[in-house]
Amino acid sequence: MTAWERLGETTRREVLQARAYLSVVAEPPAPALARLVAERGPLRAVEAVRAHRVPREVRAEVEARSADACGEAALRAADTAGARLLVPEQPEWPAEAFAELSGARSVGLPGMAEPLALWVRGSGELAAMAGRAVSVVGARAASGYGEHVAAELGNGLAAAGHTVVSGAAYGIDGAGHRGALAAGGCTAAFLACGIDRDYPAGHSRLLRAIADQGAVVSEYPPGTEPRKHRFLVRNRLIAAMGRATVVVEAGARSGATNTANTADALGHPVLAVPGPVTAQNSVGCHAMIRSGQALLVTRVEQVLEVVNPLGTAPVEESTAQHRPTDQLSSDAQRLHDSLRGLDGASDVELAGDCGLPVGRVRALLPELELGGFASRGEAGWSAIR
Repeated sequence: MTAWERLGETTRREVLQARAYLSVVAEPPAPALARLVAERGPLRAVEAVRAHRVPREVRAEVEARSADACGEAALRAADTAGARLLVPEQPEWPAEAFAELSGARSVGLPGMAEPLALWVRGSGELAAMAGRAVSVVGARAASGYGEHVAAELGNGLAAAGHTVVSGAAYGIDGAGHRGALAAGGCTAAFLACGIDRDYPAGHSRLLRAIADQGAVVSEYPPGTEPRKHRFLVRNRLIAAMGRATVVVEAGARSGATNTANTADALGHPVLAVPGPVTAQNSVGCHAMIRSGQALLVTRVEQVLEVVNPLGTAPVEESTAQHRPTDQLSSDAQRLHDSLRGLDGASDVELAGDCGLPVGRVRALLPELELGGFASRGEAGWSAIR
């Protein structure tokens, strides 16, 4: 029996109601409220908020909504949308990932705080997904090259057993999700709006597919509209969930760059895919690589080298073409080059062409013949093509 189950049904319901209220009453990331909840627990924190007995910093975060906030209404709306509320008291909560956000809050990093609760659609268990998660992010107005690379990365990571985490946006995000889905793997999309909203609307089918094979997640209660600042706030969750963040395409100032900066601040590896030096979409990636913030990667094997435990990454195959003559000694390769240029040559002619002593040529020719590189005919020696 888990600690959550030992609480009893009544207490579990009270915790869910309290966490739902906290999710509604403050706009994330709400670091002061998060600190209050961490110190007092959700039930006592809600009592303090409702009684207006909270520190000034907390009051500033909850004052605008405290009169109208209703956790029960949010829970009913989530149920109607086929979603559930996930809270830190439950075993499915990705505690290790979000503990880093809590630590960042405690040392005063701006814009950092752990989520108070998460609204989830889909059967994927976030704690298990976070253990092998990689975030794949990039430009919305992506190039064909960028979308191809993102899809390949998403597919390869999912095939290797990793969860692909992104934001379900057009461009790189969507391509990464689709690549993971095509591999039959697990993927998670973090939204910057209510869990009952399919945003962007053009990705409604994609979001349903993500929920079927993983999870669609938001810290915003049902009914919350997407706003520009919410995308930047949401990005901290994507950065925290991934064991590494891969940026495929990014402008000089972009949401993907913001996610990469957050991952870097949390101590997670940042990886970047290079693009054409003339492409504005790759300016951010090139700047990260040049500054040393990001490690250059071009394919999934290089990402796996970073995220897999030491000694478990697959051996990366070289992209260089291997020729049969690579196994030959340097002298044998010189002689073979001459054989290719002279058809039906004598050993003396070959020695003159390649510059090796005749004795050395006579010793090497049988070796090349046995290896299938040369043959001797009536007219002399020739290379086997």
